[in-house]
Amino acid sequence: MPYKTPLHADAMTQPSRPHRNFYGRFKGKHLKRSQQDYINEDLTALSPGPVDWDVNPDRTPLDLEARFGTRPVWLEVGFGGGEHMVHQAAQNPDVSIIGCEPYINGVGMLLGKIRKAEVDNVAVYAGDARDMFDVLPEASIDRAFLLYPDPWPKARHHRRRFVTPEHLAPLARVLKPGAIFRVATDIPDYVRQTMQQVPRHGFTWMGETPEDWRVCWDDWISTRYEQKALREDRVPHYMTFVRNETPI
Repeated sequence: MPYKTPLHADAMTQPSRPHRNFYGRFKGKHLKRSQQDYINEDLTALSPGPVDWDVNPDRTPLDLEARFGTRPVWLEVGFGGGEHMVHQAAQNPDVSIIGCEPYINGVGMLLGKIRKAEVDNVAVYAGDARDMFDVLPEASIDRAFLLYPDPWPKARHHRRRFVTPEHLAPLARVLKPGAIFRVATDIPDYVRQTMQQVPRHGFTWMGETPEDWRVCWDDWISTRYEQKALREDRVPHYMTFVRNETPI
């Protein structure tokens, strides 16, 4: 029998990269020169730490205290043009906010807003939130936002939505017990799926009647996506969930 070289211990324990389909866009047709400059000059310094598989193949958890100190850490999944994230950062200087967004044009827009607002309590990951979930420590996030996510309106595409087990299970893992999870959408069927799926992953809806989701949060700033929805006569819905103290 031919001799087989034994695997190195590190090779046997190193996680294998999962296959993850990505259905959105990474880049639009045109990236402004100023946005490219922001990306070249600012993005590296605003990194939350090693997230991508090529720089963190062992999936070592991020050291959030080393990066942010003892401040609470919030997470915005898909920050779009960044107006909400920068608004929250300016209104909450005692909090650190990580934003995840794979669409590089949105990243460029956010970086421009960060410069203009001169906020210093933010971190930016230009990639898939699922990769971020891999390396966030368990029960490390105090609040999360999912605002006007891609609706994937066709029924056969609903499995691509964020409010599915592939995303909600790891989100629940990284949120602290009692953490707040906010969801905003103008798509009625997305509301339905959210109200069905999110409670199944360890969350409780904080409303009492359907009318509760028609009232925006006190610290809300209307985003460009919401303004488009209003122009097209679509009704925004605002849902607030709390992470249960114990999993269900």
